[in-house]
Amino acid sequence: MSRSKISQTIDNIEETAIAMLLGIMTLITFANVVARYVFNSNILWSLELTVFLFAWLVLLGASYGVKHSVHIGVDVLLQIFPDKVKKALSLLAAALCITFALLMLKGSWDYWSPFIGKQAFLETDDIPIPAVLQFLSTWFNDGELYEKIPRFIPYAVLPLSMALLTYRFVQGFWRILTNQQSMLIASHEGEDMLEEFIANVKAEEPTTNKSKSGS
Repeated sequence: MSRSKISQTIDNIEETAIAMLLGIMTLITFANVVARYVFNSNILWSLELTVFLFAWLVLLGASYGVKHSVHIGVDVLLQIFPDKVKKALSLLAAALCITFALLMLKGSWDYWSPFIGKQAFLETDDIPIPAVLQFLSTWFNDGELYEKIPRFIPYAVLPLSMALLTYRFVQGFWRILTNQQSMLIASHEGEDMLEEFIANVKAEEPTTNKSKSGS
């Protein structure tokens, strides 16, 4: 499989996962509202599951935002430099982002890995485990059946999302290096502020000129 196909496959999985997470969150929340206000009941595990799904959505969405250059950034100072300096600074920023992502990847792995080791017995508070996943008890819990979802499943998003974030920052660094894009961010606050300032100055010029001519 070529690199472009691998990248496209990762893109498709990422986008599908984000869309599914948002859809499942919406369905669970709606079902719980109906259960509470129509049937005077409650889906006990809905809140905890929604919180975990939201965490997955946010953390996976961070790498998705880097992919599409939609993260908020301020480029006021960057825009005043010539193109060569701007590129060098953008590469430096991308390198720092890669370093940050690698540190977060290491930290997230160190946090998550005990949950598939000595702490594999730890479970979530309310989310029941489907019977189809009970094979995990043989792999990680010495054959003792889980009553709830083991924590290493929802917490797996930590190393997964940081790995994706690192991958996206490396992609961004390469695109800047090969002149496919100029910055990691797509914001143009500097240009917008400058254009707004110029527009305000031009709008005030007729008034200023009239006052001078009247005097």
